[in-house]
Amino acid sequence: MTTRRDFLRQSAATLAATIIVPRALQGKSFIAPAVSASDQLGVALIGCKSMGWYDLEDIMRHTGVNCVALCDIDRGILENRAAEAEQKWGKAPAIYGDYRRVLERSDVDIVVIGTPDHWHCKIMTDACAAGKDVYVEKPAANSIAECDAMVAAAKRYGRIVQVGQQQRSAELWHEMKRYIDSGHLGRIARVNVWANFAYAAILPPAADGPVPEGVDFDMWLGPAPERTFNASRFHGAWRMFWDYGGGLLTDWGVHLLDYALFGMNVTAPKSIMASGGKFGYPDDACETPDLLQTIYTFDDFTVMWDHAIGIDDGAYGRTHGLGFVGEKGTLVIDRGGWEVIPEKVNGKQRMEAVPLKKAYGAGGLELHVKNHLECIKARTPEKCHASIQIGAHIAKFSHLGNIAYRTGKKLTWDGVTFHDAEADAYLCKEYRNPWKLPKV
Repeated sequence: MTTRRDFLRQSAATLAATIIVPRALQGKSFIAPAVSASDQLGVALIGCKSMGWYDLEDIMRHTGVNCVALCDIDRGILENRAAEAEQKWGKAPAIYGDYRRVLERSDVDIVVIGTPDHWHCKIMTDACAAGKDVYVEKPAANSIAECDAMVAAAKRYGRIVQVGQQQRSAELWHEMKRYIDSGHLGRIARVNVWANFAYAAILPPAADGPVPEGVDFDMWLGPAPERTFNASRFHGAWRMFWDYGGGLLTDWGVHLLDYALFGMNVTAPKSIMASGGKFGYPDDACETPDLLQTIYTFDDFTVMWDHAIGIDDGAYGRTHGLGFVGEKGTLVIDRGGWEVIPEKVNGKQRMEAVPLKKAYGAGGLELHVKNHLECIKARTPEKCHASIQIGAHIAKFSHLGNIAYRTGKKLTWDGVTFHDAEADAYLCKEYRNPWKLPKV
């Protein structure tokens, strides 16, 4: 069976030799020394609207950190967040519309990336080249080639990179893993993974229109294809368009599928196939499917991803979760807790039920940023709960499902290629000039 190390090593072989460093940063020495535990760490946020801001708020709960800069392409959001930062933390951060200016600052030690997915790779690799440690939101990247570039950049520049898969830091999920490893469920032949949500579900088509005042839309597009402004593709809804995201499979799939693989001690599937479409809302503006089933086949079990947009219900009365289906019982888990439902044969239970064990203690995000800060101060990338290697691997895994859907084929993947020209064309996204795909 392919190991995680083999899978990542094979994937990295697709890249060439150097990162493209912003012109303003060329000629400088970028490798920063280890940070003393007594030093103050300067934090900058790039992409301030939603999850990036929540990440920053949790980072700022810890001592020894200062918010020194904010960056966003939307001037209104930027100024509002700067005022909020000053009110919360007592000092107004510098504000920027171009992330490259942030990376020039010597007082920035940590960059938080909360942009749409299509910007993650370019900003993260540039930040690593500039000597910054990085907290990047999930999914790590918007293509498999970008994932490889990010792993290579962190390694080349010796940076501490954490991906925003905060479940990796929540005890609930590790408790689940210990129970599965105990063998109480018996042989597990199937893992069901689902996510059903109403958000971003019904987007009425909108006509192209003028760019809102204060928005640098060309910078928002960045490496994505050039197009005129359309409100249905912008704030909040961008993840439902292939140029910027991968729908629910990359949005929630990286969280939930990660624990399917972690629970089953596997990495690369033998084959992937998918079926779905725009069945619930065929006339809305979204490109990604509102209904999708993806089957990842391993040696002796399958992982089944199932999502439906526009509803807030799902298996076992949970909008999202996993079901590890064993011969004696099924372990069901979501962010609220886990339980075990016994299998019954002829009315007789094969095992004892485990009543719902609710999540407890500090939240996963709070613990996740704490882990990142500890790794930065100690210079221990291997101790990051969701290192870029982990984040890139599960982002790739999710992209495999989307590629199977988009080709309509049953695919095999060896870590480098599908050995299928149509599928391989989805491995790398073409960047719009003057932006270039980072190469390491």
